[in-house]
Order: sequence, then structure tokens, then C-alpha cells
Amino acid sequence: MALEQHGKEEKLQKGIAEFYDESSRIWEDIWGDHMHHGFYDPDSTVSVSDHRAAQIRMIQESLRFASFSEDRTKWPKSIVDVGCGIGGSSRYLAKKFGARSVGITLSPVQAERANALAAAEGLADKVSFQVADALEQPFPDGQFDLVWSMESGEHMPDKAKFVGELARVAAPGATIIIVTWCHRDLGPAEESLHPWEKDLLKRICDAYYLAAWCSAADYVKLLQSLSLQDIKSADWSPFVAPFWPAVIRSALTWNGLTSLLRSGLKTIKGALAMPLMIKGYKKDLIKFAIITCRKPE
Repeated sequence: MALEQHGKEEKLQKGIAEFYDESSRIWEDIWGDHMHHGFYDPDSTVSVSDHRAAQIRMIQESLRFASFSEDRTKWPKSIVDVGCGIGGSSRYLAKKFGARSVGITLSPVQAERANALAAAEGLADKVSFQVADALEQPFPDGQFDLVWSMESGEHMPDKAKFVGELARVAAPGATIIIVTWCHRDLGPAEESLHPWEKDLLKRICDAYYLAAWCSAADYVKLLQSLSLQDIKSADWSPFVAPFWPAVIRSALTWNGLTSLLRSGLKTIKGALAMPLMIKGYKKDLIKFAIITCRKPE
């Protein structure tokens, strides 16, 4: 049974790496170097340039939610970006805080591109990227003042191990920020999601190489089990509502369509699944969650 589970996790990791190896360049060409949702005013109508600004705003709002101090003496000096994409968050955070940042990803293509972008921005001495597993991070205990995970938790097959690793590499007093896709919290009388909900989530998992979904409440319980402090969570779904319709519109442009056709089957499969994400949000099944906490000093 353990061998079978290990085989499934290896297959998932391989799929994730190949998916992002294929799709990252297309995403960068159309959307820039931040591979995550934007933060919008609800029901806003915006252009692609506004979407890029909204992605920066997502980082800023995440820091604000985590109650980051304006006191420079309390800013983080070392940051880990877990599931870093092509390094947009790492470079932004390193510049904002004057900190050193290291990002990890399963995709060799992403790591190489992230390092190239860091060098081009004159940040090679501050920011670096490497291929590594978020469930077995290659860092000693207590190394980072800020542990950042922007939309990577949904790929993790073992959420307890994922959260445990985030806490392990966090220094005493460090802030942990998790922004991730979740399913809705279960009601008091519910033991599981409805069959149609499970089916929709499975179809999304198959398209984007995601692991089993959990709720924000599940994350909170995991953080509580590790005796972490100042645990907060919120549902930001209304603030990301314009994102997926905008991604679909960009995919239907001439540039988007030709890029998709050149990219590979995994990226095309992901593009075809985008309406499923919109359905999940509209049905209040998918929740865009932020969960933050602090490691005791």
C-alpha cells in the first residue's frame, strides 16, 4: 500500500513538473511573471494591464492580512517561496523588504527562467531558485523569517506534511502565509462533499495535476495541531472573481490560441478545464482562501 501511494505521488510530481515546463512561457508572454490570481474590487471590469496590477495587489493584500509591520526593524531578512513559479513573488518580496529569498519548484524550466529573470533585474545576489520538493524541503530547521506559499498548496498530496514542512523551516517568530484553492467548509451535519462536487473537483484535479482538495478549516486545524499562533483565515473568492473569465478571454486571442497550439497537450487540457473553475466558484464549491499564522518565539 505504501509503495502504491509513493508511486502515485511520484506520478503526480512528474505531471506537475511537465505541466509547468510546458505552460510557464505562455503564461509569462501573456500575463507576466506572476503565476497566480489577482486581487480585484468585486464585480470590476478590467483590462489585461489591470490584471497584472491586480496580481501585485494580491501580494500586497496578503502581507496586509498577515499584519506585517511598517517598522523596518521587524521586516523579514530571509524568505522562502514554496512553489515559486518563475519567481515573481520572490523578486517582489526581496525588493520590498531588502531580504534574501530562495524559491523552490518542481519544474526545471521554471527554476531556470526564474534565475534568469533575477539576474536581469540585478537580484542574483539576493534571490535564487532551485528544483526541490515542498514536502521534503532542502533547508535546515528554523531558517526563514517569512514562509510564503502562493497557490501551491493545491498540488500537495499530503497536506499535513506540507504544513509541517512550512512550520519546520520557519524561524521562531516567523510569519507563514498560505494562499490556496480550497473546497467549501463542510456543514455541521455533513461528513463529505456531495457526489457532484467530488466529480467536478476530480475533473479539475486531472486537468491541473492537483492532489485531493481540503477546506480552509482543514488547514486551520493542521496549523493548530502544530501549536502555531495568531492563526487567521478568510475567503477571498469575491476578490478573485474576474480572474478566470479574463484568462479564458486571453486564451481566445490570436496570440493565446497560437501559443496554446504550440505548447503541448497538458497545457491544452488545462485550458479546456478553465470553465470548470468558473463553475466551481459560481456554485460556491471552490474557495480562494488565505491562511496566515506565526511560529512561536
